[in-house]
Amino acid sequence: MKWARAQKADGTEITGVIVDEMLHPKASLGSETGTGEAVALSDLTLLAPVVPSKFIGLWNNFKAAAEKGGMEHPAHPLYFCKTDTSLSGPGAEVTLPTSAGRVVFEGELGIVIGKTCKNITPDQASDFIFGYTCINDFTSLDVLNADSSFPQWTRAKSFDGFGVAGPVIETDVDWRALTIKVLVNDRERQSYPADDMILSPEQIVSCLSQDMTLNPGDLIACGTSIGARPVKAGMAVDVVIEGIGNVGVTMVAPAA
Repeated sequence: MKWARAQKADGTEITGVIVDEMLHPKASLGSETGTGEAVALSDLTLLAPVVPSKFIGLWNNFKAAAEKGGMEHPAHPLYFCKTDTSLSGPGAEVTLPTSAGRVVFEGELGIVIGKTCKNITPDQASDFIFGYTCINDFTSLDVLNADSSFPQWTRAKSFDGFGVAGPVIETDVDWRALTIKVLVNDRERQSYPADDMILSPEQIVSCLSQDMTLNPGDLIACGTSIGARPVKAGMAVDVVIEGIGNVGVTMVAPAA
């Protein structure tokens, strides 16, 4: 089942289930209660499928990247948080601020939390995962490494629009069978299997729930693998995960 959040022509936002190119509004994410007539997708603008209270991203969670970088496999997620204003969705224009310097794309699988959870086990975690979405975790490498005394994870990853999510949340998919791809101007630049993860989605959610309460709609990016590359203004960057969809944005230069 595909869930989406969208905006009508009058500015009204709706969340619901997509069936036959129609969005059927629901009372809330995961609710079975309808709240109006279905609306054609062609009459809507898709938004990021959730507005999370927490947007968490992982570092060093893929075996191939860890091997290439000479890094040990972590036993607990190595994570950072992105600000709420970093969130953007399908079709957005993402500005590359002058202060950001060199910026790279990072295509990732995203976990969406469905129920409040705290101190759960990996065996319980699947009951709290609502579904999966596509993520592009843009990162300013120049900002991240600007100060040798303190890697600036939050700043490097939290410029406006640097957390792309969408186009939908797929609730019926086996994450192990997925391949995460990134296209730049329609050319494939990154491709790796989700089952190369060091910590599985269930382990990630369990571990994070030991650190903090996870709320419905919270978004967790599972980390990226090898192949992340720099982007420039004018580039169209799409994250594609067959079985979930394609979330694309356009990189733009800052206003004069």
